[in-house]
Amino acid sequence: MLYQISDGTVSAGGRLVLDHVDFEVKGKEKIALVGRNGAGKTTLLRVIAGEIPLDRDDKRCGRIVQDRKLTIGMLRQNPDLDGNRTVEELLLAECPVKDRFSRERYSYEMEYDRIFTGFGFRKEEKKRKFSSFSGGEQTKICLIRLLLLKPDILLLDEPTNHLDIHTVEWLEDYLKTYEKAVVMVSHDRFFLDRTAEIVYALQEGKLKRYWGNYTEYRKQRIKELETGKKAYERQKQELERLEELVVRFKNKPRKAAFARSRKKMMERMELIEKPLADDVHTFAAPIEPLVLGSKWVLEAEQLKIGYDKVLLELSLRVRRGQKIAILGDNGAGKSAFLKTAAGLVPPLGGRLSLGNQTVMGYFDQHSAEIQSEQTVLEHFCRQFPALTQKEARSALAGFLFGGKKASVKVSSLSGGEKSRLLLAELLLSRPNLLLLDEPTNHMDIQARETLESAFQAYQGTLLFVSHDRYFIDQVAESVLIFEGQSVMYYPFGYSHYLERMKADQGESPAARIRAEEQALLAGIRAVPKAERHRLREQSTREAYEDWQLRLASEELESASLAVEKLWAIYQRENEERQEAEWHRWAEAQMGESPPICEEEKEMEDELCSAWEAWTRACLNWYDTWEETEQAAGEQEQERDRDSVR
Repeated sequence: MLYQISDGTVSAGGRLVLDHVDFEVKGKEKIALVGRNGAGKTTLLRVIAGEIPLDRDDKRCGRIVQDRKLTIGMLRQNPDLDGNRTVEELLLAECPVKDRFSRERYSYEMEYDRIFTGFGFRKEEKKRKFSSFSGGEQTKICLIRLLLLKPDILLLDEPTNHLDIHTVEWLEDYLKTYEKAVVMVSHDRFFLDRTAEIVYALQEGKLKRYWGNYTEYRKQRIKELETGKKAYERQKQELERLEELVVRFKNKPRKAAFARSRKKMMERMELIEKPLADDVHTFAAPIEPLVLGSKWVLEAEQLKIGYDKVLLELSLRVRRGQKIAILGDNGAGKSAFLKTAAGLVPPLGGRLSLGNQTVMGYFDQHSAEIQSEQTVLEHFCRQFPALTQKEARSALAGFLFGGKKASVKVSSLSGGEKSRLLLAELLLSRPNLLLLDEPTNHMDIQARETLESAFQAYQGTLLFVSHDRYFIDQVAESVLIFEGQSVMYYPFGYSHYLERMKADQGESPAARIRAEEQALLAGIRAVPKAERHRLREQSTREAYEDWQLRLASEELESASLAVEKLWAIYQRENEERQEAEWHRWAEAQMGESPPICEEEKEMEDELCSAWEAWTRACLNWYDTWEETEQAAGEQEQERDRDSVR
């Protein structure tokens, strides 16, 4: 045990922040602290850092135990370094080796350069004074300093604030290989998913430990709440039944003893506490559009988008029911594309058309700038006059505007709450196409997860721009990548896209698709003109389906080769083990007992893992094949209908 808090209590301003909590850090654990704003996460970090002592209690006294004298470093939101010193002076001052020509000093400076450039700084910026950097850059430098110090426990409070996406990804990879323990607080759930091994959830002063990353914690939490609620309801019904028996028979002489035994049974029963309600609402039922609409929702051909000048040109077809995230650097044209599709900005060239009976809903940050002296409930009822008060309250509660929150004036809501209210109205109006530009900005985790559940339940077509990677991963089924002057379509989810990027060592998967498309076009040019009309109908779909099957086949072939290789090794080593066992038995007969080899179990475990990977690859290939067959069947039916017409 590296560090442990037992039965710790902390109060602040007359309020109990931590209520007899237990917390521990073992070895090199990467721990995430999660909870609502104001729950006490930063307070717990400050307790670990030694800045806040535990309260003294007459009955129980909390204690902190360390297995040795530990170094603990904490990243604060407000940097406290000397602004008149250069960055190089500040960072080299922490070097434990003062000999400038030693090997250790050289290694430290190499690590310093690697981390400094990894955070997006140029090497020459080391000579600048600390005070000349912006607030966000100063926080970055403080984090670099902490990483160089390599404390036994690294405490990070919102480390991804002020970091761009590339720097966050660099930090994720660094922390995964960091050789010491880390305790972190962050609203970036994707960051927690990729770095955390343990999650501590803090709610109403209570702290509970969960294994796994953030997604695993949420699964365990939801299952725990469902189980706890059922147990609580069962006990409540049993207590009501026993109470009824006691009341019915306590005044009857022949049944008085029975009534007393039931009462004692109730008194001895260990009461189950009512589980705390989850802060997130989950949408179980699908949200169906009022009008189904046509199969192809949006089509763009050589569409030029931009404001004063053309930012890019794209050709695209969006099928009914697709959920597509739009990725790209700032200024790449993502918002311009959504505004052009919504009809707010005219195209600068090309063609854009919407499918028949397309009913659109559009959201951006300006949409949420609503000012009204009406309450949330009054504003909502005005938008949906057909709803009763009870139905309106129930609908609002699904978007976390339940109880007193429904009586708050719209003008007094925060920016994130106004966005959530507007998105609730959009979803409940049930259009068949939603265009969303940064829908979750300024929202807390609970609000984001509620909206994720709503958009997952939504059965219409969704095109959205977001910088929340976890939101993208949970909602999007495919991504559009805006790169320079081109737009590329990646048909799988965001996590798959990132994995493919790493597998390709940073070369964009979009570039690979573009190269295949160019090869396809070259093949089409070689076909006689009289026959090109037949290829034109099938080229994009067939190329896409072939590409899908090729990816699945590559995974299957790789897994199959791994199993074959391990099986051959296993058989060869099994023969050697049998011969060794015979010798061992012979030596045992002579009174000797050599140590038993444990390599067999390790080899079996490795073979089982390879076999499971091969099975998953088979299932993945079958799912992909089934999808392509279904798509081909739909295309054939559509062709038949066209021929009938």
